[in-house]
Amino acid sequence: MTPLDFVVSLALVSVAAGVLGSLVGLGGGVVIVPVLTLLYHVDIRLAIGASIVSVIATSSGAAAAFVRERMTNLRAGMFLEIGTTTGAVSGASLTTLLPTRWLFAFFGFVLAFSSFATFQRRKVAGPLALSNDRMANYFKLHGSYYDAAEEREVAYKVVGTKPGLALMYVAGLVSALLGIGSGALKVPAMDSAMHLPMKVSSATSNFMIGVTAAASAGVYFFRGQIDPIIAAPVATGVLVGATVGARALGRVTSKTVRIVFVAVLVAISLEMLQKGLLP
Repeated sequence: MTPLDFVVSLALVSVAAGVLGSLVGLGGGVVIVPVLTLLYHVDIRLAIGASIVSVIATSSGAAAAFVRERMTNLRAGMFLEIGTTTGAVSGASLTTLLPTRWLFAFFGFVLAFSSFATFQRRKVAGPLALSNDRMANYFKLHGSYYDAAEEREVAYKVVGTKPGLALMYVAGLVSALLGIGSGALKVPAMDSAMHLPMKVSSATSNFMIGVTAAASAGVYFFRGQIDPIIAAPVATGVLVGATVGARALGRVTSKTVRIVFVAVLVAISLEMLQKGLLP
């Protein structure tokens, strides 16, 4: 494959990654890392560096649209960034200490856990109408949004802020270690622990992942783990795809978003576990 073919094909794959990443709140990195390592045979640390850049692009492309449509819970997002940013800085310092196979295996286990947690929530009734969570009430983390697919206003209450904040620290740690934007843990944390609607979890995750990624991007840059030949087409493609995906989210049902989210995580976790555990 010539350098031009590599750049063009990677940009096209990144467009698809951006659409999928913004739709389910995972960030393009959840697709980019496996694609670069499994298909293009790029070293996982360079793949993670390019993915960190793509995650920032995903957030930039999708966040504005979600905020405009009131799907993003800005208060909850900024509150939870306390945990994710701290975790991202911690994780960035650990990447060179862990063997490559461990990173693959860890990636696979994280995604498998996330898919299971999200699948378990598929039969849960609608958003909570009441909340006794003092922190959520004090910071006014509750909200509402207009669901275009259901053609109605959806109001919701937030609970579980303490376990949610703890999970966000882990999500930030995973983001820096694996370059996946930490949406693979953020979405289940907001969906399962804090009971935010699936669409709100996805939109808020898209808003947050750019901040989390930026916290660790500088570390990767100074280590020389961001290759412009890889990162440039990835960021460009993901930005285009994220813009398209952001427009699509409001038009699909929460059930569809949940099913797509679980399917993507299961497929990728199996691939990465195979890479990390099998000889």
